Amino acid sequence: MAFGGTRGLMQRWEPVLGAVALFLMLLSAAAAQEPSGAACSQNTNRTCEECLKNVSCLWCHTNKACVDYPVSRVLPPSSLCQLSSARWGVCWVNFEALIITLSVVGGAILLAVAVCCACCCCGRRRSRKPDKGEEKAAREREERRIRQEERRAEMKSRHDEIRKKYGLFKEENPYARFENN
Repeated sequence: MAFGGTRGLMQRWEPVLGAVALFLMLLSAAAAQEPSGAACSQNTNRTCEECLKNVSCLWCHTNKACVDYPVSRVLPPSSLCQLSSARWGVCWVNFEALIITLSVVGGAILLAVAVCCACCCCGRRRSRKPDKGEEKAAREREERRIRQEERRAEMKSRHDEIRKKYGLFKEENPYARFENN
C-alpha cells in the first residue's frame, strides 16, 4: 500500500484537483466565448450567463450590471464592483473565492517545494557524516574480519603441524632434504 494509504493520498490532492478543475472550466468557458464585437453594457439587467458569454465582460452580481473587464488592472477596482460580487468566466465563482483558492494552492505548492528542498539538503548532510549506528556496524565488521583472519592463520598453522608430523609438508625448497648440513 502507498504511503499514507490511498484514502490519505486522495484527501491530499482534493484541493489541487478542485483548483485544476476550476481552471479547466474557466479555460473552456473562455474558449467557447462569442466574439467580443458586442458591447458588454448591452447585457446589463439580463442574466450572468448571457453577460459572461463574452470573455471581455465582467458581471457584477449586486447591481446586475455587465461591464467591460478593466484589462489594465488584474483585479477590478472596488468602484466598479466589489470582489465578493464580481464574476468572470463562470457565474458561480466570485473573485474573492478565486483569490483565496489560488493563494492557498500557491502557498501549498511553495510549501511542498520548500519541504522537498529541505529534505534533500538534510538527507545529503546526513549521508556525509556517518551516524553512531553506522560507525558501530563498521567497527563490528572490522572486528569480525580480524577474528576471521586470526582463526584462518591458526587453522593454517595447525594444518602445517599435522603435515609436518606425517611428512606431507611441502617445503619451499624440495632439495633441502638432500643437503648435508
